[in-house]
Amino acid sequence: MDELDNNKLKAEDDEREVESEENQRGEEIEVNEDRLPSRAMAIHEHIRQEGEKEMERDALALLWSAIAAGLSMGASLLAKGIFHVKLEGIPGGFLLENLGYTFGFIIVIMARQQLFTENTVTAVLPVMHNPTLGNVGLLMRLWSVVLAGNLIGTAVAAWAFNYMPIFDEPTRQAFVSIAEDVMKNSPTEMFANAIISGWLVATMVWMFPVAGAAKIVVIILMTWLIALADTTHIVVGSVEILYLVFNGNLPWSDFIWPFAPADPGGKYLWRDLHLRTAEPCADP
Repeated sequence: MDELDNNKLKAEDDEREVESEENQRGEEIEVNEDRLPSRAMAIHEHIRQEGEKEMERDALALLWSAIAAGLSMGASLLAKGIFHVKLEGIPGGFLLENLGYTFGFIIVIMARQQLFTENTVTAVLPVMHNPTLGNVGLLMRLWSVVLAGNLIGTAVAAWAFNYMPIFDEPTRQAFVSIAEDVMKNSPTEMFANAIISGWLVATMVWMFPVAGAAKIVVIILMTWLIALADTTHIVVGSVEILYLVFNGNLPWSDFIWPFAPADPGGKYLWRDLHLRTAEPCADP
């Protein structure tokens, strides 16, 4: 019986294996900078290795991690809303208020939870390296599971913020004001904003392999810039917009359109362009 179970698990693992030259040879991706033509190539291969690991993970593990990430991203709205109230009227308060936006990203990335716009960037590289139907299928599986989990987590966070007796009225009004600012954008503006935030997130991920102990500084600077630029982010934005839905200020139809399709669409576009232009040359 144990042998049958082991064979079944091995077959499932084989089905999830990314198709690459290294896997066919039973080797690991080379990430040692001294053995590669350039530092850029080492960064590229490191990110591709991370992408393969994400694509091969069990779907249930991905889902739970993504739900946790969605819950964690509620910290961005929480911190920004509290800062909005506490810093009102203080010179420079706008800068510190938007610093609150970084909290959710810090939690998610440092805890290595599955965030649709961060961890899934790495998974594009294995597909670009070897664009087979099997790899595309694994990529779509990863994206769909992680996005679904993130949305479940953000919905739970937004529901809790709205219905649990935690916050005073000024803080609740701050949540509403922050979310309404997002919905003032037209679908075209949301799409364009998502292109910018997608570029910043992809750049952030590209910096991680060489950031070392400064990784948290990179996270803060890049996500703070996203907030200061007033660009939209599908996961943080989902907490904000679903808060409006749950308190009756916005119908479900407005979450489904224009917000939900426009934001991921812009990120998909820029993520692909960024990774294509970041392909390293073989020459040092």
